[in-house]
Amino acid sequence: MKELLASKFVPLKPKSGTGFGGGSSSVNKDPAARMALEQADVIRREGVLRINNVISNETADNLRVYILEQQQLAKTETDKDVSTSRTYYGVENRRKCRTDLQLSLLRGGFASYLTPAGDENFKEGISSSKTFPLGDALQEMLGHDGTLRSLFEALVTLDGELYELAAVVTDKGSDRQIVHPDLPYQENAPLYVIFLALQDVTEGMGPTSFLLRTNTGIENAIFASGDMERKNEQLSRADCRISTLRKGEAVLFDARILHCGNSNNEQTRVLFNYSFRNPQVVGSLGYKGSIRPCYEEAMTLRDLADALDAYKLGDNDPFAKYN
Repeated sequence: MKELLASKFVPLKPKSGTGFGGGSSSVNKDPAARMALEQADVIRREGVLRINNVISNETADNLRVYILEQQQLAKTETDKDVSTSRTYYGVENRRKCRTDLQLSLLRGGFASYLTPAGDENFKEGISSSKTFPLGDALQEMLGHDGTLRSLFEALVTLDGELYELAAVVTDKGSDRQIVHPDLPYQENAPLYVIFLALQDVTEGMGPTSFLLRTNTGIENAIFASGDMERKNEQLSRADCRISTLRKGEAVLFDARILHCGNSNNEQTRVLFNYSFRNPQVVGSLGYKGSIRPCYEEAMTLRDLADALDAYKLGDNDPFAKYN
């Protein structure tokens, strides 16, 4: 399969006048905002965009260690009582070799409130209790000068609701998904999703395949029609791209696009996964995002940015008020 490649963007030249490109426009004066508008156009047209150098290698390494620690803590709890699984897992709930781990924004994550009574040494082995890898990663992406801040503002504005906050972890032996969109079709894109690679993702590790330009009403209608001849013809002619990624790279996609995760035949693959809802789309999306209940309908991109500003200024646990 063809690889999904990052698009090349030529910085837009300032133009005289008002509005976009105009001399008095803040967008015109901000190269990141101008590039974000170009990137947003690609996502709206193609359905997906690969973005290089989203976070540093060090931040990616730290976040991967953190997530795998959180996964182990969740496994320990759910092995004791399987009924608690939905406290920790989202869409992919205890599926074979694949977990969809809903993340806590507390410093230390699950370790913050799972400390066994009387065990003062419990957190000594939990690296995430000493640092804040999730906060550091979000700061690099969505803080004031974050690599994705301007792009998400262009797609959903600062009023976009944080709809998912999770990690997709697949181990060797995980099965290929069927091709699907994440939610029922709506005319306006309801949701924009990030998959961030926390290690290099090779073809054998089951990267996600995307069928370019299938985020439209026509393509979604064919896929949902029940007409197998038309559906098979659609899939056979699709411009399919596989998202092999380097550590710290990401794909940002319109949740209406047809896609699927492939089978993992090599080693554990960890993706940081979050999304923002389009505030122009009201009512049910027909899809429950993977996010802990305390964060549902609780936080916008503006709220997240404010918390990250506080973190930068020295607040060690800036999201505690949401828990």
